[in-house]
Amino acid sequence: MTRWMTTLALGLMAVPVWAQDGLNEGDTAWILTATALVLFMTIPGLSLFYSGLVRTKNVLSVLMQCFALTCMVSILWLVVGYSLAFDEGGALVGGLGKALFAGVGEGSLSGSIPESAFSLFQLTFAIITPALIVGGFAERMRFSAMLLFSALWLLLVYAPICHWVWGGGWLGQMGLMDFAGGTVVHITAGVGAIVAALVLGNRRGFPQQAMPPHNMTLTMAGAGMLWVGWFGFNGGSALAANGDAAMAMLVTHLSASAGAFTWMACEWVRFGKPSALGAVTGMVAGLGTITPASGFVGPAGALVIGIAAGLLCFLATNYIKRSLKIDDSLDVFPVHGVGGVLGTLLTAVFASTSLGVFSGQGYSAEGMTMGGQLGVQAIGVIATLGYTALATFIILKVTGALLDNRVSEEDEQRGLDLALHNERGYDL
Repeated sequence: MTRWMTTLALGLMAVPVWAQDGLNEGDTAWILTATALVLFMTIPGLSLFYSGLVRTKNVLSVLMQCFALTCMVSILWLVVGYSLAFDEGGALVGGLGKALFAGVGEGSLSGSIPESAFSLFQLTFAIITPALIVGGFAERMRFSAMLLFSALWLLLVYAPICHWVWGGGWLGQMGLMDFAGGTVVHITAGVGAIVAALVLGNRRGFPQQAMPPHNMTLTMAGAGMLWVGWFGFNGGSALAANGDAAMAMLVTHLSASAGAFTWMACEWVRFGKPSALGAVTGMVAGLGTITPASGFVGPAGALVIGIAAGLLCFLATNYIKRSLKIDDSLDVFPVHGVGGVLGTLLTAVFASTSLGVFSGQGYSAEGMTMGGQLGVQAIGVIATLGYTALATFIILKVTGALLDNRVSEEDEQRGLDLALHNERGYDL
């Protein structure tokens, strides 16, 4: 009995210690789970989604790019990326105080969770953003050039913009509302992809030659993984296991559903039949568009955002491919870029508490009006678009001069799987 009471007393005494330290075990468990979900979005989710969309001779090259990027970005994030994004510094970029995760130990906290969990969660965002850009230059970029471009892009584009918005930089100080990455992830990836597509040029044969997906089964499977993983992407961005996380997950699911259904309806009206490709593309459009708004809007607002995403991204995809004839191979800009812009702007509308059933949770700054917040959101969109486009163009010119960005015509005809990796995705 004495031993039992001593154990109970020690257990009760431990509670205030945890409370004083600020660690919340429930929040920590949720962020660890969300981190695994977001990594699952890239490997295997995005990898399978993209690999099914390319031609048979390039399926392994896309899988390899996503896998290699996961490894490289993880190392760069440890060495300097996390510090540039989240260390205290100026308004434009963080310092080097957290290089090699200096000061990130078992006892260091970021809010109510271990800083190690926070840095790992943010790493998964840093991984998927350059991986999304792969869709813009799929089937024609050298593997070595892709690695160098992605490394420079992570450090010179992603990390600074991440600092602007989430790391104490100028857009965050201005009051930009971006819950989970409308600017940081989707606009940067979309703009990076279309600039890469323009600099590298179209695939040989585009647009005269049809280049349909080689395996929609892989794409559908990857799309399902992306949908599930997005609960960690948006819900985890609350950085706590609370009502904000739950609402973020709810609105994420509703927007994905509305985006997919709207895209299918658009295809049905225009082409006479809805396609599986259209359904999953609309789903991704709905997910990307709700991302910046997910912590600020309600369910009814999310429904409108999803419908708008499905419609506008459908129109943008057809315009870029059919009218402008730009070979953004896997539609990264019209889905993620356009969706990121739309979602960032609509956050200012549906976060308002004055829209009845469509009301959200209010603005971050006290006394902010819808017009004022829309102005802040627009500044964030323009700054992210402009900086990303210019920096991406310069980086591609540098990598092109050093390594030659594009494979030879012979290697492109042969396929990147054999030409760059000496392997085939299918042994037929």
